[in-house]
Amino acid sequence: MKAFVFPGQGAQFVGMGKDLYDNHPIAKEMFEKANEILGFRITDLMFSGTDEDLRQTKVTQPAIFLHSVILAKTRESEFNPQMVAGHSLGEFSALVANQALTFEEGLLLVSKRALAMQKACEAEPSTMAAILGLDDEKTEEVLAGINEIVVAANYNSPGQLVISGSIKGIEIACEMLKAAGAKRALPLKVGGAFHSPLMEPARIELAEAIMSANFSSPICPVYQNVDGKPYTDPDMIRKNLIAQLTSPVRWTQIIKNMVADGATHFTECGPGTVLQGLAKKIAPEVEAESF
Repeated sequence: MKAFVFPGQGAQFVGMGKDLYDNHPIAKEMFEKANEILGFRITDLMFSGTDEDLRQTKVTQPAIFLHSVILAKTRESEFNPQMVAGHSLGEFSALVANQALTFEEGLLLVSKRALAMQKACEAEPSTMAAILGLDDEKTEEVLAGINEIVVAANYNSPGQLVISGSIKGIEIACEMLKAAGAKRALPLKVGGAFHSPLMEPARIELAEAIMSANFSSPICPVYQNVDGKPYTDPDMIRKNLIAQLTSPVRWTQIIKNMVADGATHFTECGPGTVLQGLAKKIAPEVEAESF
């Protein structure tokens, strides 16, 4: 069975999508529609901006969404998923690709999500760090003993977990996790503590937009971040999308569940190659490639 997976924040690069814009009329049309919906020329920032431009959450998220969704559209004859999933932001790309959301509705939600998250980041400075070479359970045990906001945010693969929280909490956690046996504890260059309780203001703001958006029954199941399980019911998809902002991304569980349900071939649709690498780490027996 074929599974398509969609990347999240961090996969962006200057020049992303320009080849699609230049070589596919449908891509050019969709990019120009996005410029109109967003009210600024995101294509200028994507194609010829700076790394700093692209690192702004309000730009990064719609940029990655656009690259992923438009890439799938230009490869329509080969895009035949039997299941989909997206890492964090990528869940929105997955929901457009499997027709649970229209392109326009998906882009509006991603834009609102990005602005709400940026606002939450600015209100309370916070950060994230990657913890390498330590069991998930040991990391959770250490975090539980820290008297600051710091939580497991992304279960990316066995031995690779991202934590999220206050700046002080992350500093303490990195030292304690290295002392507990982590090979590395690397602070990340991100705008704030995504997938943590510090995103609660953004969750509240986005919930209203998600509840008023039109969701349809998708053409195939989406394996959602909050619990790694497959969903096709629009109401459950909505509920899980709202919870996603303050819940961890259970990517390891998603891949394991997809494989258990018959996935043998993973295609990463969007910028970068991170997700295909994670798929091979979690399930070495599968095939994985990029569009």
